[in-house]
Amino acid sequence: MQLNEQQTKWAMETLERVSHKLEKVSERSKNKIPYTTVDGIHDDWSGREKIGWWTNGFWGGMMWQMYALTGKEFYKEIAQDNEKKLDAVLMDYDKLDHDNGFKWLPTAVADYRMTGNKASRNRGLLAAANLAGRYNSAGRFIRAWNNWDGEHDRTGWAIIDCMMNLPLLYWASEELKDPRFAQIAVSHANTARDCFVRGDGSVNHIVSFDPAGGGMIESFGGQGYAVGSSWTRGQSWGLYGFTLSYLHTGDTSFLETAERIAGYFMANIPESGLIPVDFRQPADVSLEDSTAAAIAACGLIELSRQKVGESGSIYLNAALKMLTALTEKSFNWNEDEDNLLTKCTAAYHDKEHEFSIIYGDYYFLEAMMKLAGRELFIW
Repeated sequence: MQLNEQQTKWAMETLERVSHKLEKVSERSKNKIPYTTVDGIHDDWSGREKIGWWTNGFWGGMMWQMYALTGKEFYKEIAQDNEKKLDAVLMDYDKLDHDNGFKWLPTAVADYRMTGNKASRNRGLLAAANLAGRYNSAGRFIRAWNNWDGEHDRTGWAIIDCMMNLPLLYWASEELKDPRFAQIAVSHANTARDCFVRGDGSVNHIVSFDPAGGGMIESFGGQGYAVGSSWTRGQSWGLYGFTLSYLHTGDTSFLETAERIAGYFMANIPESGLIPVDFRQPADVSLEDSTAAAIAACGLIELSRQKVGESGSIYLNAALKMLTALTEKSFNWNEDEDNLLTKCTAAYHDKEHEFSIIYGDYYFLEAMMKLAGRELFIW
């Protein structure tokens, strides 16, 4: 991957503007774990009822990225505060699920990588052990959530998002020199490759397996438009997740899968560069999801680093198209307000759409850090 002079100038100037804004935002939000904004101000999910939410590691991740970029100690202090607050989750079985990677890779593991903090290493390993304990050997998958949600028996459910949590297991395997963690991660990735990714490169969000005998039962539309549709954030989780599994294992089938998903994703990027909630949503629906664009951009930049010549440039240019569109059309540059991206959507059938969500801001920052060559590798 190599930016030309004009692209480099744009990336560096954009990152500088984002960094300037985040210095002010972090001061206002230093005691919070935000999910979204209310009237431009971060809310706070660090209380007992919301502390287990799957997005609660991304604010810490943003602070570690900013610490890597600037070296300013207060970013580290905010990140470590986020990390310590998540101890309440490590001690509560009902709050633990397959999203342990999203919670502790950007917090505890990032801390350990940056500082050598043994307490952070311990947190990361505890989270990895819990994630490994969710593995179903009959179906060769990691169960997404705990059993009943009040309506469904989810014992056999897995989701595409888990591809982004597997790096916690790869890290633990490397850290402990214990192959079991990586074996579980690879086994789940193989199942996701075979059961989640369709022939055209689109992906299922949720797949149900027989938890006792193994074998796929059915797929669900999940947070997308419908069964068989193409929820864009799921596409981006798959694109980036399989790329990361390739980076950690060298298994070329994971690289090929990532490229298949990327090919489908790029073929469906609108001329505007703004990504819909679902690539197969009705033609008269214009709902966007900036998080899908930011996550996919990260994956495409990583893919571009694995390829040489024209193929690498195709991935990089697609990422730049989406990131440029976000900065021009779906970005909040007002330094008196806390969010970066403005048109994030959690799920197609939710009542609320196109608002700010913390993981959208995280992945946008990560993408810009990648372009500038300043990224702290989280995954």
